[in-house]
Amino acid sequence: MEKRLILAVALSLLILLTWSVLAPKPAPSRAPQEVVQATAVVPSQAAERQVPAITAPSLFTLKQNDSEIAFIEQSASIDSIKFQNYKSHKFELNKGFLLLTDPLNYKRTSFSDTEVVFVQKAQNKEFIKRFLISKSPYTMELEISWRNLSSVSLDINDPIVLAAINLKNTSEQARYQDFVIGLTEKTLHANGRKDELLENAQFVAFRDRYFCAILQPLSGKFDARIQKINNAESLIMLVPKDMKLDPGKIISQKFSIYLGPQDLQTINSFNYKWAGVINYGTFDIISQALLQLLEFINGLVHNLGLAIIILSIAIYLILFPLTLKQMRAMKEMQALQPRIAELKQLYKDNPQKLHKETLELYKEHKVNPFGGCLPLLLQMPIFFALYQALIRSVALKGSTFLWIKDLSEPDRLAIPFSLPMLGNHINILPILMTIIMFFQQKVSMASTSSEYAEQQKIMLIIFPLMFGFIFYNMPAGLVLYWLINSLLTAAYQFKVNSSK
Repeated sequence: MEKRLILAVALSLLILLTWSVLAPKPAPSRAPQEVVQATAVVPSQAAERQVPAITAPSLFTLKQNDSEIAFIEQSASIDSIKFQNYKSHKFELNKGFLLLTDPLNYKRTSFSDTEVVFVQKAQNKEFIKRFLISKSPYTMELEISWRNLSSVSLDINDPIVLAAINLKNTSEQARYQDFVIGLTEKTLHANGRKDELLENAQFVAFRDRYFCAILQPLSGKFDARIQKINNAESLIMLVPKDMKLDPGKIISQKFSIYLGPQDLQTINSFNYKWAGVINYGTFDIISQALLQLLEFINGLVHNLGLAIIILSIAIYLILFPLTLKQMRAMKEMQALQPRIAELKQLYKDNPQKLHKETLELYKEHKVNPFGGCLPLLLQMPIFFALYQALIRSVALKGSTFLWIKDLSEPDRLAIPFSLPMLGNHINILPILMTIIMFFQQKVSMASTSSEYAEQQKIMLIIFPLMFGFIFYNMPAGLVLYWLINSLLTAAYQFKVNSSK
């Protein structure tokens, strides 16, 4: 029973990992302390405004510190940002900071290291969009001005789009994208697959695997809206409360912008209220703590690969009492296997009696049949928290270790020949992990009863291969952690067996 329970837990772990890797889009992710039901309000006419088509966009780029921002002149919006310090990762906004007006026919009137200005005149009003470039990395300000060219008062209610999600995107990065809405008391995460409108938003954000864009009004009141344009695209925007603009007058609104990595320390240095944008799912608190510990270790050793190894050892030592308890419970169960086999033979025609006598046997020897499974269950939240933290950690982007050129990608060691399905690159870490898990299974089976070992021989091959398949294309940093953990577990199991 004990081995079957542990096997069931391990298989559940494998299924959850497989789902996390293969699922095209996650469900809305919300931090445990922030799980609330959003209150929808009746959409305003401004919020439901159609998005004007942008035909043959004219792109030009601006360098800000170590990033390169691509503007679309026609719509006075930002298409994407490239981060040079992170292997030129391209963070796509698509319709970043688009003002929903029709037509879209802006002209660039100023372009320098300090500002980019666009102007558009419509029938009854003039729009001026000014991006004020900051000397500090990742931040800027946006100033939008409306001038009333008519002889009557106008209602100003043009929504400001932050970004667009491509709901049909099948790339690996697409499953990490979501929208974020910051309210007074909570921060909400949504996948953009349904319309939402929330009043009095403090800020809105959009993020992918490593980077995020944040838009916060510096004055005025705004609602946040997620609008699904069609089956392929969804937008997040700020909708201003109706503002009256008298004839000949100008009204302006300023916004604070962050375009940078999802790094807690960096974001907190600009605005601590934006910290809720970073979220690692169900075990967010544990993930945040593990990442802070990893960054602390990295500050000491100045190498993330080595820091991950040290973190793996530290977590193993912290959880060692649970591992020891699990092994002792397994050993106690194994010692009772001959007696249980006798009971099975004696009461093979009486299942009720067999169950009763088995429980009495456990009670007599003070053995908990679930004693080895509970420590394993307690370790699972830590593994999943670390998995989410490492797979989304921007710190791994571009970090090297030994032959690994990027810890956020598979380790990909070049080989002088081509292999079927693998090409001319081979991922060494998951192969080493599979071999160690095979050895671990072999050592573990050596201490089991011959009956059980005979039944589980097939798992000796299938189980490590399944893990090797799942981990093969995972980030090298995550595989490195699991490799070290498996190596330590196998070494201790071998020591225990050798001392008998």
